Amino acid sequence: MKDFILNENSKKLIFILLAVICLTPIISSPIALLFGFILAVCIGNPFEKSLHQYIHLLLQVSIVGLGFGLKLNEALEAGKSGLILTVISILTVMVLGYFIGRAFKLERPLSYLISVGTAICGGSAIAATSPIIKPNTKQISLALAIIFTLNSIALFVYPPIGHILSLTQEQFGLWCAVGIHDTSSVVGAASKYGNEALKIATTVKLARALWIIPVSLITMFLFKNKESKIKIPWFIGYFILAILLNTYFPFFNRLSSGITLFAKSGLNLTLFLIGSTLSIQTLKTIGLKPLVMAVFLWSIISIGSLLFILNFD
Repeated sequence: MKDFILNENSKKLIFILLAVICLTPIISSPIALLFGFILAVCIGNPFEKSLHQYIHLLLQVSIVGLGFGLKLNEALEAGKSGLILTVISILTVMVLGYFIGRAFKLERPLSYLISVGTAICGGSAIAATSPIIKPNTKQISLALAIIFTLNSIALFVYPPIGHILSLTQEQFGLWCAVGIHDTSSVVGAASKYGNEALKIATTVKLARALWIIPVSLITMFLFKNKESKIKIPWFIGYFILAILLNTYFPFFNRLSSGITLFAKSGLNLTLFLIGSTLSIQTLKTIGLKPLVMAVFLWSIISIGSLLFILNFD
């Protein structure tokens, strides 16, 4: 498909046009991701080499923007409701990941990256722990490819399941935050389900992301690497600041709807960019054993958290 004759400028123009379309309210989060993937498969991504740094920045700015749609009491309530489930799910995935990795005889760094990416917050957790365990480039790329592929599937699968099971906004938001790896897909799926689901999913997921810090400390002990530095997700502090400003300063209340609308558009664009970095070639690099491990862990955390929410929420 990529052999279709298009010069570089034409590819860039098509990319920019699709990116602009994804900024509009008519495009949902899953469709934005799909647009990016189709573009990558059909004509390639003309900006692929320079995109990754902008993806992370845009995601962080969008998340902070969503903070202006929350009040402090809402954030505290959401964080409290997800605390027990967060702890249980992280411990379960990390322990299972250890034993499955050994049973499959996977390289220790690879199985650890898949486990921590599934347990906490996808690509962010992988990026945070990689400097500590020092995997090779192939292991990092493989773990990211698997996690982002499963994230993409979750973005399409979770909302229909939520509707079939008649989950409330609160239940679905909590399920997204625990069952989906990466923050971008969590927020994307929740925003498709509803505004209340989005608020809860964003808050619980970012509270979950803070577990990168203690997990990184444990990782340093497990891999006996005292020279490594912990990468703290500082943007979560700005998210909390946005909530406080929206709660205690009436001026920001008047701007909150506009800021959150901008943030949702930014999230759609982020998902488009993520989709455009995927390709058939990338998916072909995924080995069977790492994929089976990742799917099993994801199934455990998805089904287990859903059952917990349905029975104890």
